[in-house]
Amino acid sequence: MTVSMALNSATILGWVDSGYKRESELGAIRVGNLVRIRKWACSGGFSNLSGSQQKQPAIVIGRVADQKEGDVSRNKDSSSLPKPLSVADLSAAADCNSKVRISFKGILGSYSEAAALKAYPNCETVPCNEFEDAFKAVELWLADKAVLPIENTSGGSIHRNYDLLLRHRLHIVGEVQLAVNFCLLALPGVRIEQLKRVISHPQALEFSDKFLSKLGVARENVDDTAGAAMNLASNGLRDAGVVASARAAEIYGLNILAEKIQDDLDNVTRFLVLARDPIIPRTNKPFRTSIVFTLEEGPGVLFKALAVFALRDINLTKIESRPQRKRPLRVVDDSNTGSAKYFDYLFYIDFEASMAEPRAQNALGHLQEFATFLRVLGCYPMDTTL
Repeated sequence: MTVSMALNSATILGWVDSGYKRESELGAIRVGNLVRIRKWACSGGFSNLSGSQQKQPAIVIGRVADQKEGDVSRNKDSSSLPKPLSVADLSAAADCNSKVRISFKGILGSYSEAAALKAYPNCETVPCNEFEDAFKAVELWLADKAVLPIENTSGGSIHRNYDLLLRHRLHIVGEVQLAVNFCLLALPGVRIEQLKRVISHPQALEFSDKFLSKLGVARENVDDTAGAAMNLASNGLRDAGVVASARAAEIYGLNILAEKIQDDLDNVTRFLVLARDPIIPRTNKPFRTSIVFTLEEGPGVLFKALAVFALRDINLTKIESRPQRKRPLRVVDDSNTGSAKYFDYLFYIDFEASMAEPRAQNALGHLQEFATFLRVLGCYPMDTTL
């Protein structure tokens, strides 16, 4: 890739915010000169911040990521495990000498943590209470990157996370495709026929419907599969089982009574990896680009938007529409029919092309001609492994 092409693609990654202002300039970079913001931040670059954000304690709150993947022991005592971060904890900068930290929603043993470990096998994982906390952990330098699920082959899109992608200024720098293995776990010595109820996340229970129906057990919903495993182990519930990962069984000292109990054995969840800075797109491997845009109301406008990719032989892999939160309805006045109301949509699109390619740059330049707002969420290598 030539220097001029790299600068051109870098410009594309930083432009097109017509109609939307940055929530903050913190963390924004010009790819052309590769500003080392992390180094700057660790040398006192946050002096312009107020309150608790100026403080840089020697120890990251709670040491949330001390436990490495290889050091996991069969331990039912949850008090010694890292506690998930919440908004109240997100007030300090991370240690600049530590290895890569990945924030995620959930606790140790969740499928989001498994995705983080697939992307970065030697990383330190940072559990968070909510998806938004995982974003803020990166924005406030408690983590280097965040991993969040965006779609599942059985459950479809996770709409909440599309909204968060637009609300925050993080960049998509990678993706992870994780084959989901749902396991039935119970305390040591408990047999499967002794179970009277099974506890897990609603989707995990739904996706394992056939298996659980044969067992004839009651089902109880909780927010997190790994949280269900921890609760089972902590409270010694011998009449209950949980649907969770094999890693959760290892962490919380549970036995695996059955594996791959999901109805669809090819159940795959796609995760996005987010960072403060974008990566420079290249052409030496398959890349995917994610964008979001809005259009004026009118016949054939969406067709025209999609045609800019078809005309250049660019394959679209995803299209998602979401009503705009600040302006969900658009009023259209017409002298013949009076006023009409239409939903005002944001369109999210993934396409298979790198922003280092002229065809991708030309397609977005064409789209910008009639898009009222356009933003590149990220250009990143595709994950082709399962």
